Amino acid sequence: MRRSRPTALVLLAAALTVLTACSSPAPAVPVAADASAAPAPASVDAVPAGLTRFYTQKLTWGPCASFAGPDDKAAFAEKRYDCTRLEVPLDYADPARPTAQLGVLRLKATGDKIGSLVVNPGGPGASGMSAVPSLFGSGEGAEGPLTKRFDVVGLDPRGVGASTPTIDCLTDAEWEVERGDLDVDPSPAGVAQTEEENRQYAQRCTDRVGAAVLANVGTRDAARDLDVLRAAVGDQKLTYLGYSYGTRLGSTYAEDFPQNVRALVLDGALDPSQTTVERSVAQAAGFQQAFDAFAAECAKQGDCPLGADPAKATAAFQAITRPLVDRPLAVGPRKLTYPDAITGVTQALYVSSAWPALAQGISALAKGDGTILMLLADLYLDRRADGSYGNAIEAFDVISCVDEQRITDPAAIADGAARELAAAPYRDAGRGVVAARDKCAFWPVPPTSTPHTPNVAGLPPTVVVSTTGDPATPYAAGVDLAKALGGTLLRVEGEQHGAVLSGSACVDDAVSAYLVDLTVPASGTACRLAP
Repeated sequence: MRRSRPTALVLLAAALTVLTACSSPAPAVPVAADASAAPAPASVDAVPAGLTRFYTQKLTWGPCASFAGPDDKAAFAEKRYDCTRLEVPLDYADPARPTAQLGVLRLKATGDKIGSLVVNPGGPGASGMSAVPSLFGSGEGAEGPLTKRFDVVGLDPRGVGASTPTIDCLTDAEWEVERGDLDVDPSPAGVAQTEEENRQYAQRCTDRVGAAVLANVGTRDAARDLDVLRAAVGDQKLTYLGYSYGTRLGSTYAEDFPQNVRALVLDGALDPSQTTVERSVAQAAGFQQAFDAFAAECAKQGDCPLGADPAKATAAFQAITRPLVDRPLAVGPRKLTYPDAITGVTQALYVSSAWPALAQGISALAKGDGTILMLLADLYLDRRADGSYGNAIEAFDVISCVDEQRITDPAAIADGAARELAAAPYRDAGRGVVAARDKCAFWPVPPTSTPHTPNVAGLPPTVVVSTTGDPATPYAAGVDLAKALGGTLLRVEGEQHGAVLSGSACVDDAVSAYLVDLTVPASGTACRLAP
């Protein structure tokens, strides 16, 4: 399960508005050594061999309308934003060959400018261009010290959003079929069917995107793109705010270009040395923890659909959702499947402010109405109001398949699947463990990153923000990342994925002081999110 924090909060806020009317949202795996790739520059003035034209390119800024997707048209039409394209090599080992064009959006500083603040919202697969209006378009984000002192810049990573070549593996019709696949049959025939579907998905990506793109779309290359962007916007050093997967990108950059870092804030962190299996199990446990916290809060209400005893909430939830395995529920012309119901619930667990909508959705499902959970699942899966799909989930799959460890041993697959299901029983369909190889097992190109503790000699002080009740990136991962980078940990008490620019003055003041003045929070600093 994934979701970039800013996008999740904005979409959930919109969903909560709709639902209220109806009722009355990987590891920090830094780049592995790659002898064939162009080396990182030895100083801020050095440019890797063969990359001068990319580092010295002049950006031509203009209106953003042509960069907007269906959900961004209103925001991108605002005159305070301007956009451009950044050219980067498709393959840094061979920069003379085809290039990629990356979408970039800028909100100009309103005061005495320090430089640019580059924002990545996570995913992988989320749009940095969309994140800037989401985070800084209104309220405290729009009027705070960050927008006064920085050009706030959102980059669509290679393959994502407005960037080209684009990752697009499935048609809209194929997406609907994909959502209907249950993948809950643990029998040999069921495992074979699931693996064949995963094999077909990998083949479609290869046919439609191309192996050359798939091989060079991971964090290894995205970090190099960040350095090209840094130079192209005229900054000697990078100032960066990364959420969720964006912490992987930030820590990878820190290892590749420590001498080029001015300031890094990494919020909702991933452990750089954690294996794919260990991280997946930890995340499953994190979501179960969030489910249990939701159930405890729900139990305080007299009409909680999961009952008054939180200890029995998971069993009550299973009783409500498991019938969908055999009998999907009609929602207009569509059907709510069991996977959709679980996806919708998981989407709402990212932020505690969505729990009231989640309670409504589960209550409605118990009465035969799947509308709310379908809407939440649509938000997670990037389905738009017109029925089309964005490419966030496909980009997540494609990038993950070159960032993650490839697990093909049947025993390891079975063990990992069993541990993950045991860690999050609210997701248990009651049919047993499906020990099938995933999409990445059939990928046509090898991974380009491996788990390890980053080597960041010369890195200036950094700040890692970790929230105690974060379901997607558990708190301990932030502790580990701060230690690995030799940085400062900002502890946040709360129940959501990510904390910066989400309403806590304590968090935002500490982060702003660091980004603007390079004042690192005092050791042991802790904040609390509003309930």
